[in-house]
Amino acid sequence: WFTVLFAVCLQTSFLTPPVGFAIFYLKGVAPESMKVSTIYKGVVPFILLQLLGLVLIFVWQDIVTWLPAQAY
Repeated sequence: WFTVLFAVCLQTSFLTPPVGFAIFYLKGVAPESMKVSTIYKGVVPFILLQLLGLVLIFVWQDIVTWLPAQAY
């Protein structure tokens, strides 16, 4: 479960400063009139969802291990 927690944490870092690779990629394909601050405001709900996922995985580790346990 720790590896999945780590992966979700990394995914969150792609949306948040100072790394924010996904935001800078989006700025590269967005129209010139689009400001980075507008993109930051638009990504806030997704960051909150990522943080909710982190909390759920941290509190209930069985969420991560349930499906593999069913498969094997």
